[in-house]
Order: sequence, then C-alpha cells, then structure tokens
Amino acid sequence: MSTQNLHMYRRPEALLNVRTHYCAGCGHGIIHKLFAEALGELNIREETIVVAPVGCSVLLYNYINVDGLEAAHGRTPAVATGVKRAQPNRIVVSYQGDGDLLAIGTGETLHAANRGENITVIFVNNANYGMTGGQMAPTTLVDQRTLTSPKGRNPQETGYPIRACELLSTLEAPAYIERVSLHNPGAVKKTKKAIVKALQYQKEGRGYSFVEILSMCPTNWGIEPAAGADWIKTSMVPWFPHKVFRDRPAEAAAAGGKAS
Repeated sequence: MSTQNLHMYRRPEALLNVRTHYCAGCGHGIIHKLFAEALGELNIREETIVVAPVGCSVLLYNYINVDGLEAAHGRTPAVATGVKRAQPNRIVVSYQGDGDLLAIGTGETLHAANRGENITVIFVNNANYGMTGGQMAPTTLVDQRTLTSPKGRNPQETGYPIRACELLSTLEAPAYIERVSLHNPGAVKKTKKAIVKALQYQKEGRGYSFVEILSMCPTNWGIEPAAGADWIKTSMVPWFPHKVFRDRPAEAAAAGGKAS
C-alpha cells in the first residue's frame, strides 16, 4: 500500500500553530495538547469557554482556539460559575495552577465543588508559584527548596502540602475527581483519558469534575528538563498518589445520590 500523503498525526484543530512561551521541560504544553485533542474528539471546541487566572495558566489563551476570559487571581471558579449559569449550554473549563487554586482561591475552589457546579477544573500542580519566580506554594513538598523556602519547607512553620483531591473528595457534590501526571508516556495517556472524561461528564450534566495533573517545572525546581519527569515520580507521586477519588455513575448524579 502506498504511504504517499498518509498522515500519521495532525495538529488538533483547537491547538494554535504558534511558538511556545514555556520553559524547556514545562508540562503546560503537554496539557494544552491533550486538552485540544479532547475538545476535538468530543466535538465541543466551538461551545467551550476557558477561564484562567494570573500565573503560567494565563498563557493558555495563546495556544487554545476557543472563547475565553481571564479571572482575577484565585477567582476562576467563581467566574466559571457565573459563565456556566449564564450560558448553561456551553462547556466551561477552569484552568488553574496550585498557588492560584489552593492559596488565594481556596474558598472559591471549595465552594464551587461543594455546590456541584457543572464545570470542569483542570488543576496543574507543579509544587511552586511558577510565573513569579518559584516561591513556595500550598503544594510545595516538605524539605523542598524554593525561592521563599531556601532551606526547604518546614511543616512546623508553614504546614504540610495540601492534597486537593483528598480535600475535595470529602464533599458530597463533586461527580468526578482524579489525580494524574505527566511523568512518562503511560501517565500522559491516562491524563488524556481523565481530561476527556471530565469534559464528557460536564457535557452530560453530571456536575463538578476535577482533574489534578502533576506537572514539571524544572526551571524553578533547579534541575535539568530531562530530570523533571523523574522528580515527579520519585518526589511528588509518593505524597500525591495517582487515584480516582470520585466517579459518580450517571444515574446517581441525575438522582442526586451519594458518590461511589
């Protein structure tokens, strides 16, 4: 069979053909590609609205060809809630980093989840404030060195890293909560499935869905790009294990029943 003009791969329609702003080894670009593929597979690009706040997350608008609007730092779930309630037939995605989602935006995160808002949250956990220079974030690991914890995070002074999925899974309303990562090809494949599922659940009206993605930030971690994925596996996964924390069946969601 002739292989002339045989396409092995095409750039997803939702992914703009532009040069990246991200540091070498950053995971955001991988997530953008997976998100764009999911939009195409579900045929929801034209009905999707993304909301992103201050931080590396805000660069999403440069790469994804969908409608979007920016939220103030930490207020993305509140803005996404307003958009979804005003436009219930649109797919609304909140795309946030760890400093935004679990520091200044903790209240918005918890209450949107507790209300069971029919939105999808993609949470990028790279264990630091990426855009502003690598300060300690709520997810920074114990003993991890950052710009503001040069001797390592001391839990007696600043507490322990917050596990977002475990925290949200104590609430009754969320329909789907899963933690995945980008540390190897198999993990990337699972991340893609999680994003597709979260968007599909919103499309079906099941309620709040939350995907946490452990992502590389080698520049602020002070390591080579190639070592970033290994650091996720050896340092992050033991504290932030991969797991499906909530996956409510469609019939239970429709009836307002308890989570599985």
